[in-house]
Amino acid sequence: MEKNRSNRHFKKKYLIIAGAIVVVLGVASLAFFRGKQDSIADHITFTVKRGPLTISVIESGTIRARDQVIIKNEVEGKISILYLIPEGTVVKKGELLVELDASGLMDQKIDQQIKVQNAEAAFISARENLAVVENQAQSDVDKAELSYSFAKEDLKKYLEGEYPNELKQAESSLTLAIEEVTRARENLEWSKKLAEEKYISQTELEADVLTVKKKELDRELAKNNLELLKNFTHKRTLAQLESDVKQAKMALERTIRKAKADVVQARANLEAKKAEFERQKDKLNKIEVQIQKTKIYAPDDGLVIHATSAQGGHPRRINEPLQEGQQVVERQELIHLPTTTSAKAEVAIHEASLDKIRVGLPVKITVDALPGETFVGRVEKIAPLPNPQSAWLNPDLKVYDADIFLEKNSSTLKTGMSCKAEIIVEQHKDAIYIPVQAVLRVGRQPTVYVMNGKTVEPRKIEIGLDNNSMVRVVSGLEPGEVVSLTPPLSSATIETGADKIILETHSENTGTNQEKGEAPRESWVRNALDEGAAQGKIVNDSMSTQWPDGSIKSSYGDSNNVSSEKKKAIRERLQQMSPEAKEGIKTLLEKMTPEEKQAFRNMPLEKKEQMLDQLKKGSNK
Repeated sequence: MEKNRSNRHFKKKYLIIAGAIVVVLGVASLAFFRGKQDSIADHITFTVKRGPLTISVIESGTIRARDQVIIKNEVEGKISILYLIPEGTVVKKGELLVELDASGLMDQKIDQQIKVQNAEAAFISARENLAVVENQAQSDVDKAELSYSFAKEDLKKYLEGEYPNELKQAESSLTLAIEEVTRARENLEWSKKLAEEKYISQTELEADVLTVKKKELDRELAKNNLELLKNFTHKRTLAQLESDVKQAKMALERTIRKAKADVVQARANLEAKKAEFERQKDKLNKIEVQIQKTKIYAPDDGLVIHATSAQGGHPRRINEPLQEGQQVVERQELIHLPTTTSAKAEVAIHEASLDKIRVGLPVKITVDALPGETFVGRVEKIAPLPNPQSAWLNPDLKVYDADIFLEKNSSTLKTGMSCKAEIIVEQHKDAIYIPVQAVLRVGRQPTVYVMNGKTVEPRKIEIGLDNNSMVRVVSGLEPGEVVSLTPPLSSATIETGADKIILETHSENTGTNQEKGEAPRESWVRNALDEGAAQGKIVNDSMSTQWPDGSIKSSYGDSNNVSSEKKKAIRERLQQMSPEAKEGIKTLLEKMTPEEKQAFRNMPLEKKEQMLDQLKKGSNK
């Protein structure tokens, strides 16, 4: 029973070991370069050379016309193409290129003409109404001013004319009445004396008595009239006239304000009608202009190229060829019309090569459609920001658009041709160079492993730029020396051109990782992956294994028992594995116990190859 349980446990561990086979097989490749303990026969080497060296960057691009007119659809909305000039036609200035469907715009024009006429009638009515309102307002103001003036004149006339006359008349009447009373009394005295002498009759005497009484009554009446005029009639008339003046003044102010309001309202109505009229006319003019734009004529002589052909296909949609009956939208490019034979190449420069390239560098251009021909140009412009479309499609890809102007014109170059541009960064007539894979960085210092007899010795060097194949050596190496193309990766950060492989030794991170409570091997791989992802580089730890004791060993055990052909085959299989499978293998290997690792190292090579085949099939699924 105990034996069966042990067998099941071993089988389970055996499956985990199978998941780690790729890393272990990769470790075997390091048997070629085990420092001073390996032989020269186990290393792939390169003899340092001196001679001409060209540092260049090769990018793919497209041929475009340097000077061209881009003709766009300027009609709003969607509209169909009625006529389209065939692509490749050589046209003259003023020749019809495109005719769009204007039937809908013609209907809009008729409707708009009616609106313009109605708006014009409303505008004229508002203009005449303003004249009427202004005239009526002036008339009302004049009438109110006249009433106010009359009221003031009436008051003045009363105070300076009527009242003084009435006062004098009342005072005169009172004075006259008093005189008449006096005379009547004197007559009565004479009548009494004559009556005593019997000169007059009693009747005449009584008549004089009545006369005296009548005159006294007239005197009292005149006195009362004077008092009434002073105390009542004058005050009442004065108050009435003053009130009339005040009311007339207020009426004048009201009339002026109302007249102004009526005029302002009429003028505002006129402005509104005028603005509406102008707006409707602008709409009509716009429609007429739109109708004119349905026919597009060549602005200059040139070769007709449909925009869809010049732009090429979009990665996320099918770009249908431009043809009659197709609907187009406003601002859509229709035709590219090159006006000269001057050409340029549009290329996208990867951000890894951006630090090498600058404006003015010479360029060699080869066109796929013209084999054997080479064109010369120069870098004319580099975009300051990455292409947004490429960044949107692939956030991890940053490319910068650049224009390369060709020095000589050629009638064989056509817009849209694919090309390759070799941008010459540096040219050295006499330079020392080695392959980029021979250089790695140890502590950020470029280092190579030089073959010295039967040993391999590290040497720090100074390097210049590379062309992704060869790197120029500034100092540290001499021609004829032999360097290893398979330097050890155990404790270095390898930087070879555009590809940079980052590794960290267990000994450099053990203390920090253990302080965090992490397993040494697991933390080492995770840190390396984090740094590689942050710098946009590739972390490759499938070539060797850092065991907990700090040593680097081949998972095949003794590498001397493995032939060079077997090692080469292992490396080729390892390169075919996906990054996800390799990462999964690393994780499984970290979970193996030392006993399981030792058992795996002692496993026969044939058994390991069978496990590799099974694991490869599983990764493909």
